[in-house]
Amino acid sequence: MTRRYPLPGRVQLARGERTVVHIAQRSIALFNVDNSLYAIDDSCPHAGSSLAGGKVDGRMVQCPAHGLCFSLETGGMRYGGGLAVQTYPVSVEDGRIVISLPDTEPQLESAKVPA
Repeated sequence: MTRRYPLPGRVQLARGERTVVHIAQRSIALFNVDNSLYAIDDSCPHAGSSLAGGKVDGRMVQCPAHGLCFSLETGGMRYGGGLAVQTYPVSVEDGRIVISLPDTEPQLESAKVPA
């Protein structure tokens, strides 16, 4: 299951811009590349550096600390390898950016109570 998080107000992220948002105890880097929005974990899996400040080349972002490159679309590394960042679906609804995250809240199952 996923939970949808509309960003406050009418957040505008112009082409070529990026920002960091904090949702459900996560830091998420949000990028606008050619008017397409991408959301990924802001922390590089190698050493934890912020990816929001990395160089963007096409739909790849380069970690500013050690140069690893990750796809904004898939989260995978440019040339494969074991490291990846989590990506999240992004949409625009009624002028608001909405990010969908996995629902980590425990789901309660209904139980039958004996009469």
